[in-house]
Amino acid sequence: MARNDEHQSISDVLKNFVDKNKLQKGLDRVNVKEVWQAQMGPAINKYTTSIQLNNDTLYIELSSSVLREELSYGKEKIIKMMNEELGKDLVKKLVLR
Repeated sequence: MARNDEHQSISDVLKNFVDKNKLQKGLDRVNVKEVWQAQMGPAINKYTTSIQLNNDTLYIELSSSVLREELSYGKEKIIKMMNEELGKDLVKKLVLR
């Protein structure tokens, strides 16, 4: 039992450190990139040239206009999938360029 309390304490310490140093936005940006790459797979990642999170808008640059058009039909589904994987409602809008 004491061991579990110890892990909780370390978790709390890390969370406090992240909050105090305002690192969460940076961590969210990294997490969004990782989730996009993991969820979209190698075929889409091959055409993804840029992934940027600005406030609650996810900007994705794609080198294929055909793929951009195809993904535009599933924006809501992509946003929902991203937020589920991230464990919070981080992405409210998706912009494909």
